[in-house]
Amino acid sequence: MPVSRKIQSDMRNASEIRRLFEEGIRLKEIHGPGNVADLSLGNPIVEPPSEFASTVCDLVRQRAGMHRYMPNLGFPWVRAAVADALTAQGYFDALGPQHVMMCAGAAAGMNVVLKTILNPGEKVVVVAPYFVEYRAYVENHGGELTVVQPAEDFSLDVGKIGAAITRRTRAVIINSPNNPTGVVYSRENLAELAEMLYQKRRFTQQAIYVVSDEPYREIIYDGETFSSIASLYTESFMVYSFSKSLGIPGERIGYVAVNPAMEDCRAIMDGMAICNRILGFVNAPALMQRAVAELAVRVDVDGYRLKRDMIKRTLQDNGYEFARPQGTFYIFARCPDEERAFIDRAREMLLLVVPGSAFGYRGWFRIAYCVDEHTVELACQKLSDLAETCRS
Repeated sequence: MPVSRKIQSDMRNASEIRRLFEEGIRLKEIHGPGNVADLSLGNPIVEPPSEFASTVCDLVRQRAGMHRYMPNLGFPWVRAAVADALTAQGYFDALGPQHVMMCAGAAAGMNVVLKTILNPGEKVVVVAPYFVEYRAYVENHGGELTVVQPAEDFSLDVGKIGAAITRRTRAVIINSPNNPTGVVYSRENLAELAEMLYQKRRFTQQAIYVVSDEPYREIIYDGETFSSIASLYTESFMVYSFSKSLGIPGERIGYVAVNPAMEDCRAIMDGMAICNRILGFVNAPALMQRAVAELAVRVDVDGYRLKRDMIKRTLQDNGYEFARPQGTFYIFARCPDEERAFIDRAREMLLLVVPGSAFGYRGWFRIAYCVDEHTVELACQKLSDLAETCRS
């Protein structure tokens, strides 16, 4: 086998989400796209705001030399614009461009951070259910994943997180609003986590970092307020992507902001600059850096909310149990039957949803409603029919 043993293992454990997405393409070719309700992939159908296209066109026409290399951390003036925005929004005091790295999306940012801080055999704590690729990211940089169960309402069980921390624990990954549950962690819940981590440092004798994965923070509903653990805990990395807030997941642009009070912040930033290069990103895309620095607009989340409410009503009317979806464009529901049997039955009915086991939480399934209205309506009918078959 020409492929390394590690990659063979990764291939066998490849993302269930991507497999289902590819299955959806195949089923649409057979049955017609209007007959398949594919809710597998978080690939937003909402187009970027019109200002995005006009800004990019203006940049391409007017700027000479804009496609060249720049410092590995990104254009200094773009980083300054990000730092100013985060300071104005109240996330940090006195954040400067020296605390920001532009990156090729949140996935790149996560990998750069983990490459920078992890020593072989160190542990990274995640809370289930968690974004499936976290395990691959951690193991790719020599770390080991420690999975902790959530509270009953899918908030953070700080006691369980604390019990999982050992002297080998290097970091905790926090994802809020959460993929796949849609839960937004409260400021009180995050403050409790921060206080526990400060106390644990006396035991571990080294910094326990928090990596805060925040690509969905603008997509929240019902008057919920987003809080970032990176604002509450000094040893924090804020990882952000414009993929969801601007509807540009294919453009791969985001940033990592380091809490300016972090110990050895300068060394961390120097390490991230090197890791950005080692991992092959070199720098974030030049055109997209310039574009996001000039844009203050975001996609309208009202369309997502309406689709969320349609699916919520269907789930409630048909007796499904589900986590309270406060943000993102996902709903996480309990399978009314054994997980694999339920997922297979859904597929037979041309409804594609992702099993909870793909997120480390068996017996549930994720619905991605970032699709067109027809697909949502079709999915609601299929969810109703599926519930009926499970009862019979």
